[in-house]
Parts: sequence; C-alpha cells; structure tokens
Amino acid sequence: MLHHVGIRARDFAESKAFYTTALAPLGVVCFYEAGTVAEFGHASGDGQSLSLHEGEPTERLHLAFFATSREAVDAFYDAAIDAGGRDNGPPGPRPHYRAYCAFVLDPDGNNLEALVKDASP
Repeated sequence: MLHHVGIRARDFAESKAFYTTALAPLGVVCFYEAGTVAEFGHASGDGQSLSLHEGEPTERLHLAFFATSREAVDAFYDAAIDAGGRDNGPPGPRPHYRAYCAFVLDPDGNNLEALVKDASP
C-alpha cells in the first residue's frame, strides 16, 4: 500500500492551516514540519501520510480520507469550509459508492473527500 502522498501548495502557510483544521475531525494531525514541508497523519507518524510541500501544484488531485462516522464526515466538511475550503459536494449518502461522503476543494483546487462506508441509503 502507499506510504505517503505528496502535494504542492502555492501558499504553504495557508494550506498548512487549512489541512490542520480540515483534517482534525478525522483524527489527522500535523506530526512533522521542517521549513516548507509538513506531514499529516497519525500523531505517532506511523502509517500512511499526506506530505505538503511549498511549490507550484502540477495538477489537481482527488484525496479521500477515511472517517469513523457520519458525524466525523459532517465535522470534516464544516471544518474545511470554515478554514476556507470550497464546497464540492455537501455531506450525504452516496448509494452508488455505498458510502456517506463530503467533498471540499482546498486552496489549490484539490478535491478532498471524507467518507465512511455505509450500506444504508
């Protein structure tokens, strides 16, 4: 499986603040920072991570994050919007994915999704 995914941000400080706020409801924290590099994941630094680097984004990405509940998906969406994200699909059931999801665009236009698998409609 993947160890980490790296993305670039035009404004590192703005994007770091956005990801810190938006991912907190999912239990994701910034566990390492050096200059204009920040790593987000579990507090221990073990497992998969998102690596944020200052630089010109090369293309827009779709990043999906596991949530533990519908409430966590809702909290992610609210936190991301409050942190300056743009709506790209409000929280709700997505029967075709068998999931409850929300989608938000980050400051560079990357599509972030939080989802919890859910067989019910």
